[in-house]
Amino acid sequence: MWWQATLVLDQPCRRRDLAVASRRQAPTVRLRRLSSELRRLREHSHLTREQVAERTGINVATLYRIETARVRPQRRTLVGLLDLYAVTEPQRTEILSLSRTADEQGWLRPYHADLPDEYTAYISFEAEAQSVRTYESLFLPGLLQTEEYARAVIRGVLPTATTKEVEQRVQARMERKAVFEKDRPLHLWAIVDEAALRRVNGGPKVMADQLGHLTEMSDAAHVTLQVIPFSAGSHPGMPGSFVLVDFADAADPSVVYIDSMAGDLFLEAEADIARYDQIFDHLRAIADSPERSAGLVAALLREMQEGRCGK
Repeated sequence: MWWQATLVLDQPCRRRDLAVASRRQAPTVRLRRLSSELRRLREHSHLTREQVAERTGINVATLYRIETARVRPQRRTLVGLLDLYAVTEPQRTEILSLSRTADEQGWLRPYHADLPDEYTAYISFEAEAQSVRTYESLFLPGLLQTEEYARAVIRGVLPTATTKEVEQRVQARMERKAVFEKDRPLHLWAIVDEAALRRVNGGPKVMADQLGHLTEMSDAAHVTLQVIPFSAGSHPGMPGSFVLVDFADAADPSVVYIDSMAGDLFLEAEADIARYDQIFDHLRAIADSPERSAGLVAALLREMQEGRCGK
Protein backbone atom coordinates (compact mmCIF):
# COMPACT_ATOMS: atom_id res chain seq x y z
CA MET A 1 0.00 0.00 0.00
CA TRP A 2 0.98 3.62 -0.45
CA TRP A 3 2.04 4.09 3.18
CA GLN A 4 4.14 0.96 3.41
CA ALA A 5 7.85 1.11 2.62
CA THR A 6 9.45 -1.65 0.56
CA LEU A 7 12.14 -3.22 2.71
CA VAL A 8 14.73 -5.89 1.98
CA LEU A 9 15.79 -7.45 5.28
CA ASP A 10 18.12 -10.29 6.08
CA GLN A 11 17.42 -10.75 9.76
CA PRO A 12 14.04 -12.19 10.79
CA CYS A 13 14.11 -10.34 14.12
CA ARG A 14 14.72 -7.01 12.43
CA ARG A 15 11.91 -7.75 9.99
CA ARG A 16 9.54 -8.45 12.87
CA ASP A 17 10.59 -5.31 14.76
CA LEU A 18 10.06 -3.13 11.71
CA ALA A 19 6.67 -4.72 11.06
CA VAL A 20 5.60 -3.78 14.59
CA ALA A 21 6.94 -0.26 14.09
CA SER A 22 5.02 -0.04 10.82
CA ARG A 23 1.76 -0.82 12.61
CA ARG A 24 2.39 2.04 15.03
CA GLN A 25 2.72 4.36 12.03
CA ALA A 26 -0.64 3.55 10.45
CA PRO A 27 -1.51 6.73 8.52
CA THR A 28 -3.85 9.35 9.91
CA VAL A 29 -5.51 12.20 8.09
CA ARG A 30 -3.24 14.64 9.94
CA LEU A 31 -0.11 12.76 8.88
CA ARG A 32 -1.30 12.79 5.26
CA ARG A 33 -1.94 16.54 5.50
CA LEU A 34 1.50 17.18 7.03
CA SER A 35 3.28 15.18 4.34
CA SER A 36 1.39 16.83 1.49
CA GLU A 37 2.08 20.30 2.93
CA LEU A 38 5.82 19.62 3.22
CA ARG A 39 5.86 18.26 -0.33
CA ARG A 40 4.01 21.37 -1.55
CA LEU A 41 6.44 23.68 0.25
CA ARG A 42 9.45 21.96 -1.31
CA GLU A 43 7.96 22.14 -4.80
CA HIS A 44 7.02 25.79 -4.25
CA SER A 45 10.68 26.42 -3.36
CA HIS A 46 11.68 24.79 -6.67
CA LEU A 47 13.88 22.23 -4.91
CA THR A 48 14.36 18.55 -5.62
CA ARG A 49 14.72 16.05 -2.80
CA GLU A 50 18.39 15.73 -3.67
CA GLN A 51 18.89 19.49 -3.33
CA VAL A 52 17.09 19.51 0.03
CA ALA A 53 19.33 16.66 1.19
CA GLU A 54 22.45 18.61 0.19
CA ARG A 55 21.36 21.74 2.07
CA THR A 56 19.98 20.11 5.23
CA GLY A 57 21.82 16.81 5.58
CA ILE A 58 18.49 14.95 5.65
CA ASN A 59 18.77 11.59 3.90
CA VAL A 60 16.91 11.49 0.57
CA ALA A 61 15.17 8.25 1.56
CA THR A 62 14.07 9.82 4.86
CA LEU A 63 12.69 12.84 3.04
CA TYR A 64 10.78 10.55 0.68
CA ARG A 65 9.24 8.70 3.62
CA ILE A 66 8.23 12.00 5.24
CA GLU A 67 6.61 13.29 2.05
CA THR A 68 4.66 10.08 1.48
CA ALA A 69 3.21 9.84 5.01
CA ARG A 70 5.27 6.81 5.98
CA VAL A 71 6.84 8.53 9.00
CA ARG A 72 6.36 11.66 11.07
CA PRO A 73 9.43 13.90 10.99
CA GLN A 74 11.34 14.58 14.20
CA ARG A 75 11.00 18.17 15.40
CA ARG A 76 14.64 19.01 14.55
CA THR A 77 14.16 17.66 11.02
CA LEU A 78 10.90 19.54 10.59
CA VAL A 79 12.37 22.81 11.83
CA GLY A 80 15.26 22.40 9.38
CA LEU A 81 12.82 21.95 6.50
CA LEU A 82 10.71 24.94 7.54
CA ASP A 83 13.86 27.09 7.75
CA LEU A 84 14.95 25.99 4.28
CA TYR A 85 11.50 26.67 2.83
CA ALA A 86 11.40 30.10 4.59
CA VAL A 87 8.09 29.33 6.27
CA THR A 88 6.91 32.20 8.48
CA GLU A 89 4.17 32.70 11.06
CA PRO A 90 1.39 31.77 11.48
CA GLN A 91 1.91 28.90 9.03
CA ARG A 92 5.05 27.77 10.86
CA THR A 93 3.23 27.31 14.17
CA GLU A 94 0.33 25.56 12.44
CA ILE A 95 2.65 23.02 10.81
CA LEU A 96 4.55 22.36 14.06
CA SER A 97 1.24 21.85 15.85
CA LEU A 98 0.02 19.53 13.12
CA SER A 99 3.18 17.45 13.48
CA ARG A 100 2.69 17.06 17.25
CA THR A 101 -0.72 15.47 16.72
CA ALA A 102 0.00 13.66 13.44
CA ASP A 103 0.16 10.20 15.04
CA GLU A 104 -2.87 10.54 17.31
CA GLN A 105 -5.50 7.89 16.72
CA GLY A 106 -8.17 8.13 19.39
CA TRP A 107 -10.02 5.18 17.86
CA LEU A 108 -7.15 2.76 18.49
CA ARG A 109 -7.68 -0.11 20.94
CA PRO A 110 -5.01 -2.55 22.17
CA TYR A 111 -6.45 -5.47 20.21
CA HIS A 112 -6.39 -3.45 16.97
CA ALA A 113 -2.72 -4.39 16.63
CA ASP A 114 -3.93 -7.83 15.53
CA LEU A 115 -6.14 -6.44 12.75
CA PRO A 116 -4.87 -6.00 9.18
CA ASP A 117 -3.01 -2.73 8.58
CA GLU A 118 -5.37 -1.79 5.74
CA TYR A 119 -8.42 -2.16 7.98
CA THR A 120 -6.97 -0.08 10.83
CA ALA A 121 -5.98 2.57 8.29
CA TYR A 122 -9.53 2.65 6.96
CA ILE A 123 -10.91 3.00 10.51
CA SER A 124 -8.58 5.97 10.99
CA PHE A 125 -9.90 7.71 7.88
CA GLU A 126 -13.52 6.94 8.70
CA ALA A 127 -13.14 8.27 12.24
CA GLU A 128 -11.96 11.66 10.96
CA ALA A 129 -14.20 11.93 7.92
CA GLN A 130 -17.05 14.35 7.42
CA SER A 131 -18.98 11.97 5.20
CA VAL A 132 -18.78 8.50 3.73
CA ARG A 133 -20.39 7.43 0.48
CA THR A 134 -20.52 3.68 0.07
CA TYR A 135 -21.89 1.17 -2.41
CA GLU A 136 -22.41 -2.45 -1.38
CA SER A 137 -23.55 -5.23 -3.68
CA LEU A 138 -23.76 -8.25 -1.36
CA PHE A 139 -23.59 -7.03 2.24
CA LEU A 140 -25.06 -4.16 4.18
CA PRO A 141 -22.52 -1.44 5.03
CA GLY A 142 -20.52 -2.12 8.20
CA LEU A 143 -21.77 1.03 9.96
CA LEU A 144 -25.36 -0.21 9.57
CA GLN A 145 -24.81 -3.80 10.69
CA THR A 146 -26.09 -5.37 13.89
CA GLU A 147 -23.63 -7.35 15.95
CA GLU A 148 -25.09 -10.75 15.04
CA TYR A 149 -25.30 -9.89 11.35
CA ALA A 150 -21.68 -8.71 11.41
CA ARG A 151 -20.61 -11.92 13.15
CA ALA A 152 -22.38 -14.04 10.53
CA VAL A 153 -20.87 -12.08 7.64
CA ILE A 154 -17.34 -12.18 9.05
CA ARG A 155 -17.55 -15.92 9.74
CA GLY A 156 -18.84 -16.55 6.23
CA VAL A 157 -16.23 -14.42 4.48
CA LEU A 158 -13.33 -15.67 6.65
CA PRO A 159 -14.02 -19.40 7.12
CA THR A 160 -10.51 -20.10 8.44
CA ALA A 161 -10.52 -17.29 11.04
CA THR A 162 -10.37 -18.27 14.71
CA THR A 163 -13.15 -17.36 17.11
CA LYS A 164 -10.86 -14.72 18.62
CA GLU A 165 -10.15 -13.16 15.24
CA VAL A 166 -13.83 -13.09 14.37
CA GLU A 167 -14.73 -11.45 17.69
CA GLN A 168 -11.98 -8.84 17.29
CA ARG A 169 -13.38 -7.84 13.92
CA VAL A 170 -16.94 -7.78 15.25
CA GLN A 171 -15.89 -5.57 18.16
CA ALA A 172 -14.00 -3.22 15.86
CA ARG A 173 -17.02 -2.98 13.57
CA MET A 174 -19.32 -2.12 16.46
CA GLU A 175 -16.88 0.48 17.82
CA ARG A 176 -16.82 2.20 14.43
CA LYS A 177 -20.40 3.33 15.05
CA ALA A 178 -19.05 5.94 17.46
CA VAL A 179 -18.74 8.23 14.41
CA PHE A 180 -22.51 8.72 14.67
CA GLU A 181 -22.22 9.95 18.26
CA LYS A 182 -19.83 12.85 17.65
CA ASP A 183 -20.94 16.49 18.04
CA ARG A 184 -20.97 16.56 14.26
CA PRO A 185 -21.99 13.01 13.32
CA LEU A 186 -20.57 11.40 10.23
CA HIS A 187 -22.98 11.57 7.31
CA LEU A 188 -23.38 8.20 5.67
CA TRP A 189 -24.85 7.90 2.17
CA ALA A 190 -25.28 4.20 1.51
CA ILE A 191 -26.42 2.64 -1.74
CA VAL A 192 -27.01 -1.11 -1.70
CA ASP A 193 -28.10 -3.61 -4.29
CA GLU A 194 -31.36 -5.39 -3.51
CA ALA A 195 -29.32 -8.60 -3.30
CA ALA A 196 -27.75 -7.30 -0.08
CA LEU A 197 -31.21 -7.09 1.48
CA ARG A 198 -32.39 -10.50 0.35
CA ARG A 199 -29.29 -12.53 1.23
CA VAL A 200 -30.15 -14.15 4.59
CA ASN A 201 -26.95 -13.88 6.62
CA GLY A 202 -27.12 -15.61 10.00
CA GLY A 203 -30.60 -17.04 9.52
CA PRO A 204 -34.11 -15.51 9.43
CA LYS A 205 -34.04 -14.18 13.03
CA VAL A 206 -30.69 -12.42 12.58
CA MET A 207 -31.76 -11.05 9.21
CA ALA A 208 -35.11 -9.81 10.53
CA ASP A 209 -33.34 -7.99 13.36
CA GLN A 210 -30.91 -6.54 10.82
CA LEU A 211 -33.69 -5.24 8.58
CA GLY A 212 -35.41 -3.73 11.61
CA HIS A 213 -32.19 -1.98 12.59
CA LEU A 214 -31.74 -0.78 9.02
CA THR A 215 -35.23 0.76 9.13
CA GLU A 216 -34.35 2.64 12.31
CA MET A 217 -31.01 3.86 11.00
CA SER A 218 -32.43 5.05 7.69
CA ASP A 219 -34.69 7.42 9.65
CA ALA A 220 -31.67 9.19 11.16
CA ALA A 221 -30.88 12.64 9.78
CA HIS A 222 -27.24 11.69 9.16
CA VAL A 223 -28.01 8.51 7.20
CA THR A 224 -29.26 8.30 3.61
CA LEU A 225 -30.12 4.85 2.30
CA GLN A 226 -30.95 3.97 -1.30
CA VAL A 227 -31.59 0.55 -2.80
CA ILE A 228 -30.96 -0.44 -6.40
CA PRO A 229 -33.85 -2.81 -7.22
CA PHE A 230 -33.43 -5.92 -9.32
CA SER A 231 -35.67 -4.26 -11.91
CA ALA A 232 -32.93 -1.68 -12.59
CA GLY A 233 -30.97 -4.34 -14.46
CA SER A 234 -27.24 -3.88 -15.06
CA HIS A 235 -25.56 -0.90 -13.42
CA PRO A 236 -22.04 0.57 -12.85
CA GLY A 237 -21.74 -0.92 -9.36
CA MET A 238 -21.88 -4.54 -10.47
CA PRO A 239 -18.06 -4.95 -10.75
CA GLY A 240 -17.75 -4.49 -6.99
CA SER A 241 -18.25 -2.48 -3.81
CA PHE A 242 -16.33 0.66 -2.87
CA VAL A 243 -16.23 3.46 -0.30
CA LEU A 244 -15.59 7.17 -0.84
CA VAL A 245 -14.30 8.91 2.30
CA ASP A 246 -14.64 12.72 2.31
CA PHE A 247 -13.10 15.16 4.80
CA ALA A 248 -14.21 18.57 6.03
CA ASP A 249 -10.94 20.35 5.22
CA ALA A 250 -10.36 20.96 1.53
CA ALA A 251 -6.65 20.31 2.19
CA ASP A 252 -7.49 16.67 2.88
CA PRO A 253 -8.23 14.91 -0.42
CA SER A 254 -10.89 12.23 -0.53
CA VAL A 255 -9.90 8.57 -0.42
CA VAL A 256 -11.41 5.59 -2.23
CA TYR A 257 -11.28 2.32 -0.31
CA ILE A 258 -11.84 -1.00 -2.10
CA ASP A 259 -12.01 -4.31 -0.23
CA SER A 260 -11.61 -7.26 -2.57
CA MET A 261 -10.39 -10.87 -2.63
CA ALA A 262 -7.22 -9.61 -4.32
CA GLY A 263 -6.50 -7.37 -1.32
CA ASP A 264 -7.50 -4.00 0.09
CA LEU A 265 -6.71 -0.92 -1.96
CA PHE A 266 -6.63 2.84 -1.28
CA LEU A 267 -6.86 5.26 -4.21
CA GLU A 268 -5.97 8.95 -3.87
CA ALA A 269 -5.21 10.18 -7.39
CA GLU A 270 -7.54 12.94 -8.61
CA ALA A 271 -8.49 10.90 -11.67
CA ASP A 272 -9.50 7.91 -9.51
CA ILE A 273 -11.52 10.07 -7.12
CA ALA A 274 -13.30 11.73 -10.05
CA ARG A 275 -14.07 8.33 -11.61
CA TYR A 276 -15.64 6.95 -8.44
CA ASP A 277 -17.50 10.23 -7.84
CA GLN A 278 -19.07 9.76 -11.25
CA ILE A 279 -19.90 6.11 -10.62
CA PHE A 280 -21.56 6.99 -7.30
CA ASP A 281 -23.62 9.73 -8.99
CA HIS A 282 -24.80 7.18 -11.59
CA LEU A 283 -25.76 4.72 -8.87
CA ARG A 284 -27.60 7.42 -6.94
CA ALA A 285 -29.63 8.24 -10.05
CA ILE A 286 -30.43 4.59 -10.79
CA ALA A 287 -31.37 3.66 -7.22
CA ASP A 288 -34.83 4.09 -5.76
CA SER A 289 -35.44 7.21 -3.71
CA PRO A 290 -34.79 6.98 0.05
CA GLU A 291 -38.56 6.83 0.60
CA ARG A 292 -39.12 3.96 -1.86
CA SER A 293 -36.03 2.22 -0.52
CA ALA A 294 -37.38 2.41 3.03
CA GLY A 295 -40.62 0.91 1.75
CA LEU A 296 -38.77 -2.04 0.23
CA VAL A 297 -36.86 -2.67 3.47
CA ALA A 298 -40.13 -2.57 5.42
CA ALA A 299 -41.79 -4.99 2.98
CA LEU A 300 -38.89 -7.44 3.22
CA LEU A 301 -38.98 -7.20 7.00
CA ARG A 302 -42.68 -8.11 7.02
CA GLU A 303 -42.00 -11.06 4.74
CA MET A 304 -39.19 -12.21 7.00
CA GLN A 305 -41.33 -11.93 10.12
CA GLU A 306 -44.14 -13.83 8.43
CA GLY A 307 -41.75 -16.60 7.44
CA ARG A 308 -41.96 -16.03 3.71
CA CYS A 309 -38.25 -15.28 3.26
CA GLY A 310 -35.10 -17.17 4.07
CA LYS A 311 -36.52 -20.68 3.83
